[in-house]
Amino acid sequence: MQADKRQPEEITLCLKKICLQAVRKHFAAVGAEAVVGDLPTPLLEDLLPHLTVCQLDELQPALNLKGISTYSGWIRILEDMCGCAADRTPDFLTEEAAKHEVMRTLFTVVFNGFTNTFVNRNITNLNTPSFLRAAAKCIKHFLLFTGMHKPLKSLTAEQRPLLNLLEQCIRSVGVSQSADLSKKKTQTALYVLHRLLDHGVAKELVVHVKCPLMLAWLLHGRGSQYVNCKLKKLMHSKRANCVSRAVSTNADEASCSPGLETLDNQDDEVTPCKRSRLDSACVEAAGSVDPQVICGAFTPCGGPPAEACPWGKIEHLEIRQCGSDSLTVLNSALLTFFCLRSLTLHSTSTFSVSDVLGLAGALKQLSGSSHSSLTDLSVSVLPNIELMDVLLDTNPSLTSLSVEFQTDLWEQRLILRPPLLEKSAELALEKLTVKVAHVQTDVTFITSVLRRCPHLTSLHVAGMRLPTGSSQSQLLTTLSESNPCLRSLTLEDLNLSDCLHEILNLLRGCKLEELQFNDCRLLEKWSDKQQSLQQLVSALKTVSTLHTLSMAQNRLAKSVCVLAELFSGSSPSSVNHIDISSNFIQAAELLEFSEALRTHCPPHRLTLDLRKNPGDRDPDTWNTALRRLRPLCVLLVEGWKSTNTMADHISNM
Repeated sequence: MQADKRQPEEITLCLKKICLQAVRKHFAAVGAEAVVGDLPTPLLEDLLPHLTVCQLDELQPALNLKGISTYSGWIRILEDMCGCAADRTPDFLTEEAAKHEVMRTLFTVVFNGFTNTFVNRNITNLNTPSFLRAAAKCIKHFLLFTGMHKPLKSLTAEQRPLLNLLEQCIRSVGVSQSADLSKKKTQTALYVLHRLLDHGVAKELVVHVKCPLMLAWLLHGRGSQYVNCKLKKLMHSKRANCVSRAVSTNADEASCSPGLETLDNQDDEVTPCKRSRLDSACVEAAGSVDPQVICGAFTPCGGPPAEACPWGKIEHLEIRQCGSDSLTVLNSALLTFFCLRSLTLHSTSTFSVSDVLGLAGALKQLSGSSHSSLTDLSVSVLPNIELMDVLLDTNPSLTSLSVEFQTDLWEQRLILRPPLLEKSAELALEKLTVKVAHVQTDVTFITSVLRRCPHLTSLHVAGMRLPTGSSQSQLLTTLSESNPCLRSLTLEDLNLSDCLHEILNLLRGCKLEELQFNDCRLLEKWSDKQQSLQQLVSALKTVSTLHTLSMAQNRLAKSVCVLAELFSGSSPSSVNHIDISSNFIQAAELLEFSEALRTHCPPHRLTLDLRKNPGDRDPDTWNTALRRLRPLCVLLVEGWKSTNTMADHISNM
């Protein structure tokens, strides 16, 4: 027999791995209690990367009670799912965040019968009712593919307990495909939607498709029951006309009521009918599109009586492909959509001015009611910066507004009318996000709003281009003078190279908790980059509330080591998350930074984002720097290709 030439340490490691894999293979026979109770903590931690998803989920509560986090196990699964390189860390910093991402991704793939390399390798552990139940308990968002009839059908038959569980857990429902409401197979998808939205706890609806008829069905009963006549003009066929009539049913007539007919079943498809009866033409064309008509025939014997069927309240609505037709449907519903708290509208193209003015009119009527709950509004893409004032003036009670503009400043000018509110009137805004693309504008369009927002706590401004010779200093000065409650400030893709004095002034006495200067060309005009950066660091140290700092994409390069001085002296900074990604930091510079950080050791474990920096030019030195940083930091890193150098250079010019 040939002698084993391996070292004793190698043999021990090999035997250990075999034993850990045996625990995974015979987990059911060994039992969770025995695994947690009999194995010492170091072995349990070594076992985590070998466990299946269900095993890890089952052990997590008991492990947490022993003070052991399952984070490493979930991260290992994520890396395996994504094919991540060893030097890339997924962006999930907590055990629950990593677990949710695993469950969310795998549930969507397995439930819908999709496949990928990871699922193929682990199919025996994933294609089981136990996995679907475990995942359903974790996920909060259910993405429904209306065309996936077989898995949806299973929820009304053998997987009905899973649907009951989803009702209890799902907070957000997404609709990813349009559907022909006249097809009988569509009824199954409508039934699942009805169960989640009307019988479950879901309060959020995300519509990914540009389909006004589907949107009309989804919004039916949530707000106004009367569809604007403009919608009817969109429906040219008999089928569409019937849908329009169906979704226009009066709310009083649409209450759940027993004793209504059920349509004949065809090809073993259940075509239910409940709530108010639709005439035969509409039934034939639209398949009984009333949102709760479909409930009855899917309810098994012994189920709840018809009159118990509720209307669910949608508090958060997001429409991802919102065109003029969709706005017509939405505006009608908005008039009495009193339960709606947040509304997000994304258009694949720029909204027209008339579309936005129509939306503003509907929102004005809604906000004029004492029953209105709407406080958060997000609209993109707007054609004119003046429309931000229109939206604010028609909705003065908004606490959060996010807008994005994309057009030339002089392409579309509004016909100015007397403002609905005095420009000096105070606004309730607490959070404002303004993104500007391909627009050269005057900074006063935003500073005038900021002066009216004394309660503002969060501001995000991106892409604002000023005329030649102008400066963003006015923006920073306004923040210093008018927004003392500011806690989060993100400035992105702005030229702040001549604003050091205003930045330092803003930091004096502020209460910021998050500060992000991303792609702001900070060092571009500083004659002495090291000394100016030291001034900035000294000012940042005085902000005792600051815990998150981002200086991504600012060409820090050789100056990065100055940031380590945040933690020097008797009063080190409270910052615990620093983003210095995309700063063209090379290996020698990172090594110098690691030495400086070891000298000025942070008082707490630091999360450090180093992605998109050229570590591959000197991988040995780069890896040495990473090893020295790891005892002090949670590192976010990823592989770098030197071919990206020119793109990085251009993006920072």
